[in-house]
Amino acid sequence: MEKFVLVIHVLAALGVIGLVLLQHGKGADMGASFGSGASGSLFGVSGSSNFMSRATAVCVMVFFTTSLTLAYLSSHKSATGSVINANITQTNLAPVVKPVPAAPTGAEDVPK
Repeated sequence: MEKFVLVIHVLAALGVIGLVLLQHGKGADMGASFGSGASGSLFGVSGSSNFMSRATAVCVMVFFTTSLTLAYLSSHKSATGSVINANITQTNLAPVVKPVPAAPTGAEDVPK
């Protein structure tokens, strides 16, 4: 289930990136409308931008939903123990315990 949601999540992310890059910026026609070119209106033609903005909104909603779903799925996984313990058992290594030297008591330094 998690892999399926992850695939949908990546496709939605690529869709958002592609649709945002394909859209025509609203500020791009400002220069054209002030004499440097012929423009239909101040903010350009809005016929194709309605479809692109709606498709972007749909992809963003899918991306947002899959983000929340992946967060929920990852937080409700069954815990198998510590990451350190799992790593040690996978590599078949025992933890190395170094002996700590005893602290001097000070009795050795007393003159007789």
